Amino acid sequence: MILEPPSPSFRPPPAIVRTMGFSCDAQFIEAGMRARQLHCKEAISLDDGRQEVHHALAELLDACNQPNWDLYGATPVSQDAFRNAYRFIEALPQGFPMPTVGAESDGDITLEWYSSPEKVISVSISPDGDLNYASLLGTSSRRNGAEPFLGEVPSDLLNLIRRVVQA
Repeated sequence: MILEPPSPSFRPPPAIVRTMGFSCDAQFIEAGMRARQLHCKEAISLDDGRQEVHHALAELLDACNQPNWDLYGATPVSQDAFRNAYRFIEALPQGFPMPTVGAESDGDITLEWYSSPEKVISVSISPDGDLNYASLLGTSSRRNGAEPFLGEVPSDLLNLIRRVVQA
């Protein structure tokens, strides 16, 4: 069998293809790719606020990782909740408005986008990767729900956040 190269006018559609390899070579390539992505994200002109949110998450974990951190019997924020919140922030589209961060007494991490008292959305991220959200989109429009976090921000949730942050 002879494979012929595609014609010179053939151009594959633009796409990001990512596979999960387990060989030493695949891990080496993945590490190099992550290092280049990190280098690009550290450029001041390309930073869209993620570094500040990541720093706030790290401070939150440090301040809330012990039982009773709020003096009212709160559950500590775990590394798993931190990892899921970090991954959620990374999954937001480039240039997307960044949230403020907070901890809940059950150990979940809260990300909040606030435009006004009538336009706000709060997303609670659990150690198990559950996303529970509640939003207010005007004086009479409320939405809430739950979604699993599987590495991408669910499109319905992303659209709700957009509705809150759009002027």
